[in-house]
Parts: sequence; C-alpha cells; structure tokens
Amino acid sequence: MKNIKYTLLLILIPFLGWNQVDRSIVPTAGEAKEIKLKDSEVFTTANGITVILSENHKIPRVAINYISGADERIEGDKAGLSSMAGELIMSGTSSLTKDELDNKIDFIGANLSASENSIRLSCLTKHFSTGLSLMEDIAKNASFPKDEVDRIKKQAESNLSATKSSADEMANNAVVKVNFSGHPYSNVMTESTLENITRDDLLSYYQNTFTPQESYIVIVGDINREDAERLVNKHFGSWEGKKPYKKKYPSTNRNSGGNKVFFVDKPGAVQSVIYITFPVDMDISSSDQIESKLLFNILGGGGFGNRLMQNLREDKAYTYGCYSRLSLTDNGSWISAGGNFRNEVTDSAIIEIMYELKNIATNLVSDKELSMTKASSSGRFARSLEQPSTVARFALNSIKYNLDKDYYQKYLQNLNNVSKEMVLEVAEKYIPFENCNIVVVGNSEIIDKLLPFDSDNNIELLDPFGNPKERMRPSDLTGNEIINNYLMKVTGSTDMTEVIKKNKSIKTYKEVTELSMAQMPGALTLTKMFKSPKTSSMKMEMNGMVLQSGYFTGKKGFNQNMQTGKKDLTKEEVEEKKKSFGLFPQLNYAKNKITVEAIGIEPKGSEEYYVIKIIDGENEEFQYFNKNDFLLSNTLSIVTAPEGGEPTENSVEYSDYKEVDGILFPQTQIMSFGNVTFSGAVISNTINSDIDFSEFKEK
Repeated sequence: MKNIKYTLLLILIPFLGWNQVDRSIVPTAGEAKEIKLKDSEVFTTANGITVILSENHKIPRVAINYISGADERIEGDKAGLSSMAGELIMSGTSSLTKDELDNKIDFIGANLSASENSIRLSCLTKHFSTGLSLMEDIAKNASFPKDEVDRIKKQAESNLSATKSSADEMANNAVVKVNFSGHPYSNVMTESTLENITRDDLLSYYQNTFTPQESYIVIVGDINREDAERLVNKHFGSWEGKKPYKKKYPSTNRNSGGNKVFFVDKPGAVQSVIYITFPVDMDISSSDQIESKLLFNILGGGGFGNRLMQNLREDKAYTYGCYSRLSLTDNGSWISAGGNFRNEVTDSAIIEIMYELKNIATNLVSDKELSMTKASSSGRFARSLEQPSTVARFALNSIKYNLDKDYYQKYLQNLNNVSKEMVLEVAEKYIPFENCNIVVVGNSEIIDKLLPFDSDNNIELLDPFGNPKERMRPSDLTGNEIINNYLMKVTGSTDMTEVIKKNKSIKTYKEVTELSMAQMPGALTLTKMFKSPKTSSMKMEMNGMVLQSGYFTGKKGFNQNMQTGKKDLTKEEVEEKKKSFGLFPQLNYAKNKITVEAIGIEPKGSEEYYVIKIIDGENEEFQYFNKNDFLLSNTLSIVTAPEGGEPTENSVEYSDYKEVDGILFPQTQIMSFGNVTFSGAVISNTINSDIDFSEFKEK
C-alpha cells in the first residue's frame, strides 16, 4: 500500500542565442492591424441545423462536430445524469453493439467520440461518408444497453471514492456549489444521486438533447461546400428529433452580506486548497470581456510574472503556484484565485490573495504590466490562427453569441486599445473584494484560523461534493470502546473474551478479490493468505501473469514486482508486518503501543459514523464506523513520501458485509492510492482451509 511511484518532471531550458536581450525593457508595441480572416461557409438544413464549413485542403482529412442547441438543466436528485449520458452514448446503437461500433471506427482509422451535448468525428476524406453514417447512427439511435449502464455506474462509484481523496476535486465541487446554487452548474454527482439515475432517465436526457432543432454542425477540412451540404443533408437533413430542452437561469449567485468562508474537512491534510471565488455576469458576448481577460492575466494568469505568483511564491514562499482564472461559459461565469498552501500559512495566504484582489480593483495597473500582458495575449491569438479549426470556431461564436461581424477581424485592434483606466473599470465592476466566497479544503485543525475571514463568524461546512454538512459532535464512546464494539459485531461475540477466543481459533485465512480500474481494460486478481502464527503472503496477477507478490515468515520476507524485482523486507518493514498480521490487528494495538483516539460522530447523508484516529508513531490513520452497527465503513491514511516528496492519501471503502464461518467480511472494497482507484469484488473468503505457500519459498 505504501509502494508509491513518484514521477520526476524534467524542465527543458530554452536555448539562449549569442545576442542577449535586455528583458527588463518592454518592447514598443506596433500598430495593431485588422486581421484578414477567410469567411466560413454557413448554411441551414431544412430541419434547422446551422452548418458552418471552413475549407482546408492541405491534408486529406475532415473533422466534424455536432453541438446540441439544448440548454443545461438542474438535475437535482439525479445530479450527474448528463455527464453519465455523455459517457454512454458511444456504448452501442439499436443496430450495433459497442464492440461492433468500435470495430467499424477502427476499420476506417477514424476518431469518433461524444460528450453530454456533442459528437465529434475526424477521419480521412475518403472515409468521411462512412464516418458520417456512424456519427448519424450515434446521434439518432444510441441504445444505452443495461450492461454498459451498470459498468459506467460501477466506474462512477470508483470515481466518487477518488473524489473524496482529492482536495482539488473537492475544492472544484465547492466552488460551483457556492457560486451557483439553484443553477445547472451546481450539478455535482454524489453516491445517492448516482443510485437514483436509471436507464430511462439516460434515454430521456439523450432524446431531449440530441435533436436537430437549434443545433450546430461545424466542419473543418478537406471538403468543398457542395459535398459538405450534400452529405450533411443526406445523413442529418431528415432527422426528426424531439424539441430540445430550453430554459435560462439567473447567471449569478453573488454574495452580498460580506465575505463568507466555506470549509471542507480533509483529515490529515498537510496542505490547504484555497480559492477566493465569486460569480460574474459575463459571457463570450460581453462587451468588456477583452479588458476582463487582460485584468485576470495580470492578476494571476499563466506565467510567473503575475501578481499572485510574485507575491505568494516569489516573495512569501507560501506555495509553488497561485493563479486566478476567469471561467467564461454560456449560462454564467465565475472567477477564482488561489492554489495549494502549507497548513501553517493558510490564513496568511488568504490575507495576501485578498490584498491583491482589493489592490487591482482600486488602483491602476502599471504600464509595464499592461504592455506585457497585451503582448502575450496578442501572441496567443495570433498562434491560434494557425489552426484550421479557429476560423470555424470564430464563425460559431459569432452566430451563437450574436457578435459583431468584424469582432475577430478587429480583435487585435480592440486589444491594443485597452487602457489602464478600462482595466480598472472592469475590476471595479467584477471584483467584489468585500463580498467573496472563500473556499478552503484542509485539515480541521486549521478551521479556527479562518474565523476572522467570515463576516458572520460562522463558517459553513461542506462535504466533498459541496453540499452542506452538519458539524461533527463529540463521541459518546472512547476509541477503544468503538474498536471493541466493531470486533464483537464482526465476530458475532457478546464480549471481548469471546472475540479473543474466536480469533485464536482462526488458523488460516484466504481471500481472493477481483480488482478493476476505470483506465484499465482487464481485471486483476488479488490473493491474500495467512497462517498462524505469523506466515502471510499476497499475489497480484493479470491473466495468469504475476505482477506483484510478497511473503512474510514472521521474522523476514520479501516484496517482488515486475519493475524492481525481488527486494527483502527491511527491519522497519518487518516490524510493520508484525503489527498488521491476522484478521484483527486491532487486538494488538495496546501491545504495539498504538494509540486509539475518538474524534467524534460525523453525519454523512442519512447515516452517522464514529470517527477514530489511530496513531502509530508518526503515522496516522482515520477509521469510520457506522454508528448503528459498528461495521467499518472506510479508512483514510496519509503516507509520507520519501526524500521530502508530497504525501499521498490512501483510502479504502468497505461495504456489502457477508458472514463466512461466523465472521462478517466486506465483499466490496474501493481502494484509492493517490490518484489511482481500484474497485474490488471479493470472489471468496475461506477460513481454516488448507493453504499452500510453496510458490513463495526459496527453491
């Protein structure tokens, strides 16, 4: 569990020429010229699809993108419906299974994919008609087979478990929730909303989203107007879909009662994720979006020269990175500023971020800042014109957002004309530095530091999915009492004497688990065995090939994998193995000088859980037990990285307990190690059966 891989990212240093340039001197900006853009072809099919064609005959390839005209919707107790539907659209049609569809796509060497509101195809020109027929089938006849729905649901369960281990994911959930309550952007899937989603729900969403009415088709590549129009009409011109879902929502949920702190507890975290965030009434069609983009590039855009980086990284050394982001969308936009910070500087980091927000909203930016940001923005825009898809995207935006016909032609001119005063004007308009949402994900030990930042002195607690969470209340049992109740429950005992007796009666144990991972096509088989008094082994294999194994005799042992080969256990690893031996290592906590501390009772949905902290030297693990039956629900531990690397969070969720020879075992386990998550289904549990360690012994 502690064998974590760490990847070192190499930074390539650009080649320096003979002639050195004084980079402290900002180059004089030349006059921005009007851009000459080739007009896209635009036509409309009889059933209402707007088609945009951008010809490019440099290579014999065509890309086409269908974009639904349906609006997003509030999903409520079925949150996550749209994203799940997007994953399932490619899972087969009324005439093709998923495998058959995949084979046809591979045969013509095409790329065909879908999301919750679009379908994208890219292929050679000679295969375009064939590819378009497959795209048509997906748009009209996606079948959502039950086995695929079940598979995606299982995968989603693993992803949700991983979310609870990711501070960044939890922070992102909180940001959209606090900025957009009662809005489609607050659709965040949870375990309960996932359970509520049915195949009929998915089909209904698909049929009311993928329709011809008010939709767009964008074509880029090696095809002329005549052929494009003929093929689009052939495959999509007679399409009769349902009326698309249409509804507009208020774009903002801006706070007006002072700054508000929202906290997500991440036990054991050594860093805090901080986002100062607020919604803005802006979209791509807004008249001041150019000025706004310049503003937020100066504040915290990409690169080390922005204000947040200079202050919080270069000057204060609070973080490796601190940025701001303007998220422009169709139905509401928001701004966030922040990053990851050490626990001990959480409050100081908030102070500095708030200072930079207030400073840029009340004072003019410098000439140097504005000139350099204009230069980098102009460069990015110019480079984008090298892509054939850019012209088509510009045409789509112009139609969809009703932009001026010469908006993009004059983009660089308008960019160059932005003054410091104009930047300050949009800063005053959009930055409510006294009415911000302050989102923090971190260790609850820092929560008292956050109180001064909340105008009401009342921090709102959120769960990992951004939903309100009740405060943990004191435990009515000690940590050891909780552990004892758990042991009596799983062994069917009435007291600890009976627990100890049953434990001594268990001479051997074997468990076989099938592990699956979303990113991995095949399944792994994990086999664990132990034999009293101290012998144990583990083996992980795929299709009969052993990927990893381990063996322990009570005094020595080894770990072995395909990458590193065989390595003997160190003295420290031997001692750790001794502590964790057997079905119930909890019985040896006192002997091994492991402290058990009751943290409290934590509400989760309709259930409540006892939370205890296991302290073994510098190592800590949090364990959660259902208050009703004392069964272990999940564990959470922080693994320290070697050589001062970033610590990794490991977690295991347990469910579906089943009795085997008088002992309750969880049949489902979801294991997350850093960013890797496995779903485990127990195939067999056997007690006091003959087991064979011969394959692990040295020959």
